[in-house]
Amino acid sequence: FIAGFLLVWSSLGLAADPELRLLSEHPVEGMRGGNLSGLAKCGEQLWTVSDRDDDRIYRLDKQDKVWKAEAVLINVPPVPEDPGRTLAMKTQSFFRSLAGNGALDFEGITCDASQNRYILSETYSAILKISPSGELAWLRISSQVLTMAREAGLATHANALFEGLAVSGILGSEIWLAAERQKRGLVKIERRITPIYYTWYCAVGCVVMTEGGLAPQPPQFPGSKLVEKDFSDIALFNNKLFLLDRNAFKICRHEMLTGKQERCWSFAADALVPNRQYASEHGLTEALLVDAQGAWIGVDNNFATRADGESRPIVWRFAAPEGGWIQ
Repeated sequence: FIAGFLLVWSSLGLAADPELRLLSEHPVEGMRGGNLSGLAKCGEQLWTVSDRDDDRIYRLDKQDKVWKAEAVLINVPPVPEDPGRTLAMKTQSFFRSLAGNGALDFEGITCDASQNRYILSETYSAILKISPSGELAWLRISSQVLTMAREAGLATHANALFEGLAVSGILGSEIWLAAERQKRGLVKIERRITPIYYTWYCAVGCVVMTEGGLAPQPPQFPGSKLVEKDFSDIALFNNKLFLLDRNAFKICRHEMLTGKQERCWSFAADALVPNRQYASEHGLTEALLVDAQGAWIGVDNNFATRADGESRPIVWRFAAPEGGWIQ
């Protein structure tokens, strides 16, 4: 079926997305829970999180080919309860905590220009802010945000909520959230300054775009088939949004105002060579950073071992496309 689909695709005159070129590969040591789930660059320092660790984030030492993850302990305050969490969502997070998995399910990390770090909890659709001095607080987000997202079909299924975030605007006044799947989409929230505290809210409409349905995995993927469209992270570069299309093994550029997809680049050719393949039915990339020179892509291997015996989380460095990302 996939071969037939690709034949039809070709007959329509639609060119394949250009392939990015892999520059380097870096196993990551020192993450207690493994499961690298996000990447952020604050100044020159790279940070990551694990969706299995609630009490720490990680500073990455990238001096050598094998990167070292240095744990920075955090004392997370009580999380605000999302009134829209379904019984299935609550049950799923309860069993995660019993199994020793991260009950907060940290799925994304980003930084603003002032070096504040923002950590996304998928479980609660909540955002933890860590100041440069280490102070922690959950952002006060209007309940309208999740109401509007769910009315649009986003963030309605357990373990298929928000998977990544990016900060933009003057003084970090806007946050973009990537909803994972069933449906996937983009949500934008903005900061309103009140006499007492900041409140994050929908300026007009929070939901920038939504998309559902199936799409083919790349032909290099073993047993390639149609799977749910999904987003697993989001990055901001040069006033464009870049979404990590996990199951398609692509990075896609989106327009900020409407969320319209403008262009995609595949990383399947190098990511899916036989020795890098996992016994998984889906893609495992969950972290994305984009800069002028290229992209960092992180692999959450879920403790799986790939064909060459590597069982640590991985970060890949891909070169920017010829002509740059904005072309």
